[in-house]
Amino acid sequence: MLYRDFQDLKLSALGFGAMRLPVIDGDDTKIDQDAVNTMVDYALEQGVNYFDTAWGYHGGNSEIALGAALARHPRDSFYLATKFPGYDLANMDKVEEIFERQLEKTGMERFDFYLIHNVCEMNIDEYLNPEHGIVDYLLKQQAAGRIGHLGFSAHGAIPVMERFLEAYGEHMEFCQIQLNYLDWEFQDARGKVELLKKWNLPVWVMEPVRGGRLANLSEVDAAKLAAARPDEAPVAWAFRFIQGIPEVCVTLSGMSNFEQLRENIATFQEEKPLTDEERQVLQGVVDGMLGHKTVPCTACHYCTSHCPQGLDIPFLLSMYNQLVVTGAGDFIAPMALASLPEDKQPSACIGCGSCAAVCPQQIDIPGTLADFAARLAK
Repeated sequence: MLYRDFQDLKLSALGFGAMRLPVIDGDDTKIDQDAVNTMVDYALEQGVNYFDTAWGYHGGNSEIALGAALARHPRDSFYLATKFPGYDLANMDKVEEIFERQLEKTGMERFDFYLIHNVCEMNIDEYLNPEHGIVDYLLKQQAAGRIGHLGFSAHGAIPVMERFLEAYGEHMEFCQIQLNYLDWEFQDARGKVELLKKWNLPVWVMEPVRGGRLANLSEVDAAKLAAARPDEAPVAWAFRFIQGIPEVCVTLSGMSNFEQLRENIATFQEEKPLTDEERQVLQGVVDGMLGHKTVPCTACHYCTSHCPQGLDIPFLLSMYNQLVVTGAGDFIAPMALASLPEDKQPSACIGCGSCAAVCPQQIDIPGTLADFAARLAK
């Protein structure tokens, strides 16, 4: 396992993300604890020592499942990170209540890393509102030894990150951003890395394979990469791209099964960043992908817990992308939607906007579903 230096610690370059744990019967809230235990055991055996969860993952059950799996191992064999859920504005005055509950859910006495979660356009004003006392409370917990290192995650644009850093940057020790070869320019991940470099903040990477999208390329794109590196799969290219960014400390991967975990650990056994020629090949793939009008859903499932209609929004958006990329001749999306009852179709969206209010990607979900329904009607 490759390791990165962070202050006086050595962190595994691959972090175990707990947003997409194995589940039972496709229910995102029903985590397969036995499968998680097996994966955590293997990860620790192979040298992974950084584990990341959050309040809202898997309908609130990720912290419980990951804590239970880790509790079977010596406390000094791993570093555990979780986050304050400011993506939901209703939580802003509940920092103490939530923090104490997170300790209970994980069964831990402290968090090695704690993040202020999802700093973005929809919550920056509230995060900067001193009346909530969020940062003050977390700093007190850090002083008391209940938080090891304090940082933040951000899905917002650079101006939002700048506002947050101007207010709290002196207290932050690291920052977690969405970074992958598709978003390097598309969401200006490059600019965000440069901003953090100015603040001397190491980078934690989330969505390195963009919710699995970069691991499942078209046959044409996969062939382009295979011609340049015959011995590595598309998912490895995503990680090798990140290995070429020196500011990155930890790369988190939300692995849904043991095989994904095994493959990713194998990739992180050695450093093999892309050459200039290979980056040019990859840029050609990116240019082709961005030529399609898709929505940047990463299947985080924040939206589903806020949908009064109970729609499986990530699935619907993935089918929307399938339709817009393939065009009028697509049959996969209509076929998949045929298995859903009428009240779970895109047309069942009532346009309330509750989903969009908590979307880290700032997708106009109601508008997209309305467009989806219109396309299907045609």
